[in-house]
Amino acid sequence: MRIDTARLVMDEMTDADLPALRAILQDPAAMVAYEGAFSEAETAAWLRRMRQRYADDGFGLWAVRRNGEMIGQCGITRQPIEDDEVLEVGYLFRRDQWHRGFAVEAAKAARDWAFDTLDAPAVWAKIRDTNLASMNVAIRLGMTVRRRFVTRYRGVDMPHLGFAIDRAAWQARES
Repeated sequence: MRIDTARLVMDEMTDADLPALRAILQDPAAMVAYEGAFSEAETAAWLRRMRQRYADDGFGLWAVRRNGEMIGQCGITRQPIEDDEVLEVGYLFRRDQWHRGFAVEAAKAARDWAFDTLDAPAVWAKIRDTNLASMNVAIRLGMTVRRRFVTRYRGVDMPHLGFAIDRAAWQARES
């Protein structure tokens, strides 16, 4: 699987991407919405989980590369929101790559891929209610808040907002 945008290439992460993944997942500032940086074991488990998602679902968070260098990850995963399973666009970037439009560019490509390839009825973004930067990405993707809910992660109850765009709104926006 490979998605090309104007400035980025998205493809499946491999074991060779572990050092680049560490630069994201082990950075406390980049991981504030996850209640802190990941350990080495959590980082390795994250990569294994993504690779398992590729095998099971045919998709997951992909490496986002610029000029051959992995600067982030973005893609589609199956996620629970309350009692529903949704297709979610997720994005995490290395801190030195923030505020350059890469998250919006990659997330738009992943959103479009989900509608085009998976025939998704809707694409969601689960966003911690304190993560204004991610909310702004979701808004730029045409998403609106559909739900408020709490997710328990790493022993902490975290209020979240469920942003989504449905197929009809996406088609109207893209035409």
